Amino acid sequence: MIFIPLWQRLMVAAVVVAAILFAMPNLFYTRVEQANDARGSIEGGITSAELEGQASEWPSWLPSRLINLGLDLRGGAHLLAEVQVADVYASRMDSLWPTLRDALAAERDTVGFVTREDGPATELRVRVSNPDGVARALEIIRGMAQPVASLTGGGTSDIEATANGDVVTVQLSDAEKAATDSRTVDQALEIVRRRIDEAGTREPTILRQGNDRILVQVPGAKSAQEVIDLIGTTAQLTFNPVVNITSNPNADPGTGNVLVPSSEQPGTYYILERAPVVTGEDLTNSQPSFDQNGRPAVSFQFDPTGARAFGEYTGQHIGEPFAIVLDNEVISAPTIQSAIPGGSGIITGSFTTEESTNLAVLLRAGALPAKLNILEQRTIGPELGADSIQAGKNAAYAAAVLVVLFMIASYGFFGFIAVVALAINIVMIFALLSILGATLTLPGIAGIVLTMGQAVDANVLIYERMREELRRGASPVKAIQEGFAKAHSAILDANVTTFIVAAIMFFVGTGTVRGFAVTLAMGVVTTMLTGVFVSRVLVTLWFNRARPKTITV
Repeated sequence: MIFIPLWQRLMVAAVVVAAILFAMPNLFYTRVEQANDARGSIEGGITSAELEGQASEWPSWLPSRLINLGLDLRGGAHLLAEVQVADVYASRMDSLWPTLRDALAAERDTVGFVTREDGPATELRVRVSNPDGVARALEIIRGMAQPVASLTGGGTSDIEATANGDVVTVQLSDAEKAATDSRTVDQALEIVRRRIDEAGTREPTILRQGNDRILVQVPGAKSAQEVIDLIGTTAQLTFNPVVNITSNPNADPGTGNVLVPSSEQPGTYYILERAPVVTGEDLTNSQPSFDQNGRPAVSFQFDPTGARAFGEYTGQHIGEPFAIVLDNEVISAPTIQSAIPGGSGIITGSFTTEESTNLAVLLRAGALPAKLNILEQRTIGPELGADSIQAGKNAAYAAAVLVVLFMIASYGFFGFIAVVALAINIVMIFALLSILGATLTLPGIAGIVLTMGQAVDANVLIYERMREELRRGASPVKAIQEGFAKAHSAILDANVTTFIVAAIMFFVGTGTVRGFAVTLAMGVVTTMLTGVFVSRVLVTLWFNRARPKTITV
């Protein structure tokens, strides 16, 4: 009789039962997915009889986490976008102008009057009316410079100022441009992630590639254009004073002003002050709503700073139009009826319900710091994903049949026990993928198929050691005990080396290589459990019940 402590048998049984429970939802993928989505909507405050019915399709007391299917299995959208970092340079120059103008105005006796001249968007050109004051103007501007906030730009100023006659040119330094590029791409990456998360997309892949590119993969998206509409909109929201309204698209807005078209009234153009009163960065919340006429709209709330500026301006300009500008288009220009001190309001326009919902999502997630230029877009249909899944299933079935036939033909009943342990191994892998919320890709399926072949290696080592012991004349009990004991170190060494390779592939590789590495590493862990512990418990239970006088391996 072979002795195994009760706690070991109970632990193995508990692990196997838990693995079955956590892997089971994947057998009812669509039903569980609908139930999870319905429960999420109900928790978010949206309820209906249909949602209640979908939520009840899967018992709440059972595990409900699913393996996320990657783009190659589920279908979806693949995008590669380039961040237009130069846009930020222009924005920095625009925001610097009011501060610089006030600083130079304080030295009017020395530098005279200052005006902003036309020039490249990435430069700020200032004309000084008193040529003798140019040196003083340069001194003031250079005194406004700040150290570059980066590891590589230490000791370098963020702006450079040069003079040509009576015109002073200000631009960002090369070190500041490099730091700005990095910050801009990181900020764009985070905002893209927030927008996609706000839309409820399941397990997207959002990665930085190179210096100024972002890779976006969204499983389950109907089309690439759907994702472009969500992430490609800059959503730069500003509230600007209206100077004039015209129908001339070539009208000269004047210094310090901009000409912006109306999105609601084709042929109408607004001349606005360039500097906004408040921007979307001052928003704390935005939600889809309806105006007093029942038309879709977006309600918003400013933070304390934005609320104060908004309230002061509206109180001082009652009776004047006030433009709400989204991505360089006036979407609404209401007349200020009274002061709005609370910092909340509503944006009306020619919205559909879907458009107002999307706009609220974009405003909540924040404006992109720069435009995204879509370099590559692909839509992968669900049919291709279904074909990939079927191909993976066929490969797994073929591998399983061959492994089963080989093990049973080579080791008889002990080969059957190895097959049972292999089945438990695969269940454990799916359970781990579900618990961790990992994404399964086609290379991941390849990793699982490879694990099926490697998993029985442990049993082969154990059974060969048992054969050696039997040839030496050992009793069945001794042969089984020595087989598991002496093969343990070889099994451990083989799996540790495989795990090291999988770890290297995960940390060094990208994309599909990492998907393969994840399932391979999980397979190594589960193989150690099933090949040593589960197999031993199964063999012991059989032997103690059957009590054979001899065994054949």
